[in-house]
Amino acid sequence: MQTKKSFNYWQWRVIICSMIGYSMFYFVRKNFSFAMPVLGAEFGIKDTSFGLILTLGGLVYGLSKFANGFIADRANARWHLVIALTACVVLNAIFGWSPAISRWISGSAGGPDFVGTLVSITAVFIILNNLFQGAGFGPCNRLLVNWIPPKELATKMSLWNMSHSIGAGIVAVLCGAIVAKSHWQWCFWIPAIIAGLGVVFIFFTLRDTPKSVGLPELPDTKTELDDNDTPAEYRKFVKKMVFRNPIVWSLAISDMFLYVVRFAVLDWGPKFLQQGDNPLSPTLAGWTIGIFEVCGCVGMLLAGWITDKVFKGKGQQMCLIEMILCGLCLVAIHFLPDGTNPVVMLVLLAMAGFFLYGPQALYCVVSGKQVTKKAASAAAGLIGLFCYVSVLFTGTGIGMLSDAFGDAFWNNLFIIMAGVSLLSALVLVPIWNIKDDGYVHE
Repeated sequence: MQTKKSFNYWQWRVIICSMIGYSMFYFVRKNFSFAMPVLGAEFGIKDTSFGLILTLGGLVYGLSKFANGFIADRANARWHLVIALTACVVLNAIFGWSPAISRWISGSAGGPDFVGTLVSITAVFIILNNLFQGAGFGPCNRLLVNWIPPKELATKMSLWNMSHSIGAGIVAVLCGAIVAKSHWQWCFWIPAIIAGLGVVFIFFTLRDTPKSVGLPELPDTKTELDDNDTPAEYRKFVKKMVFRNPIVWSLAISDMFLYVVRFAVLDWGPKFLQQGDNPLSPTLAGWTIGIFEVCGCVGMLLAGWITDKVFKGKGQQMCLIEMILCGLCLVAIHFLPDGTNPVVMLVLLAMAGFFLYGPQALYCVVSGKQVTKKAASAAAGLIGLFCYVSVLFTGTGIGMLSDAFGDAFWNNLFIIMAGVSLLSALVLVPIWNIKDDGYVHE
């Protein structure tokens, strides 16, 4: 009884503290979206430049997430998170001084040389920041699959995935208010201070696996690696369970389409909502994106619970249904007549977030159960790499289309995203009835 009580304490401590810790990564990542419109207006930076920067940053993030997935399966999760978040805090603090750095390098306070230098500095900052951002999810995924039994994973991991929306939602509201009332540089300095406190919090509260605090490992999670867990056997195991597993590839491709929709809203939403026939103020645009994230939180919680209780752990079935419903919400937004009250769009966008974020939480639940806790972060890394292939469209693609077609493109954005949502659902059809997990059951 004492062991069970101690395990429950540590399980919930790991879930809650890693949620708070991971949300800090979003404070020093999604703040850039709110600085973009101001940087563009103040320095004349084109959307194509911002789009290219977002694409490069996203690709680096995907590659980093891929590499760190393999590292996370074998490394101490607490130190992994502390090192990565510390680097992001430092980079954000430095970027707040980017205009001064640009003046020092270019030797001018304006003109093409200054702007070109500022764009280059921005690109370097985004690339380096995303390099360390990619080390955030893998350690958290390792913690969750080692502390949560497979039959509870969808519910509790969906709860944990609220950290995405908590971080992105709070920073959206915070940075929307900062841009409205102060200088854009504080969009980097204030979140960096908050995330710096997050580093200290992670260090003092998190631990690694149950074994690291003297507790037994989870029951009914025997794997082929248990008797011979050497680096060579791990590589062989990952090759079989991850790279040759059609389930993981289906999840990766479906999640890539999901991320096209998600990033179109998160990266370009603040700009899109502040232009057109019914532009919103920076503050209201921030609240709109924040509400999108809040509804995503509720959607994640409900999706995880329904997956475990109704679909008996088959998260891929829940993902397929919700991506179709998300697409229908986006179709409804497209056909809203001109002059519609902005609240109507806000409600429909919130509903889209509700249906979108459930699948986002469940992809790694499904893959983690299939490849077992020994390779869960490696599979999450592969899925994460595919997710960030999406930035080829949501970054450079949208930036170029915006500069080339202007309002004609933005007016059709939601119908395009609806089609992408349906593609995400279709990819999941072949894995509708896969087995529950990849553990060895005797």
